[in-house]
Amino acid sequence: MATVADKIRELIEAPSQALGFDIVRVRYMTGGRPTLQIMAERPDGSMNVEDCTQLSRTLSAVLDVEDPIRGEYDLEISSPGIDRPLVRERDFERYAGFEAKVELATPQEGQRRFRGLLQGLDEGLVVLQTDQGTAYLPFDDIDNAKLVLTDALIDAHQNAHAEH
Repeated sequence: MATVADKIRELIEAPSQALGFDIVRVRYMTGGRPTLQIMAERPDGSMNVEDCTQLSRTLSAVLDVEDPIRGEYDLEISSPGIDRPLVRERDFERYAGFEAKVELATPQEGQRRFRGLLQGLDEGLVVLQTDQGTAYLPFDDIDNAKLVLTDALIDAHQNAHAEH
């Protein structure tokens, strides 16, 4: 069954891509004042304040017309940041070699949380080198995953943005 976030992703994917942005994650939270969080970036991983403003204006117009959420809510547009969430299969490939935390929806051999060096993706399995050995985690069972803020990640981020 499609969630509110899934429906919103479907509505905003094409207009976002037309502006040159990839949608990384859509979250709709209802605790307190309802908030719609949209994380996006350019294909090269960049996203500045002007980009957020441009995307916010466009997506606000789309959401006003389509009206997928009843009542008022806050719209937050942001970049994924350095210690970004890993959401799409390509994220696990792109950030191979960096440390990541992965949480599964269903425990694997009694364990739900894993931390280690990301090795990429192999036939639908996220490969993570942990202190206990190599873990093969089903991509479809990942509840939450993100990069860990390390010196190596900061250096890579700074080097990538120095090239732009």
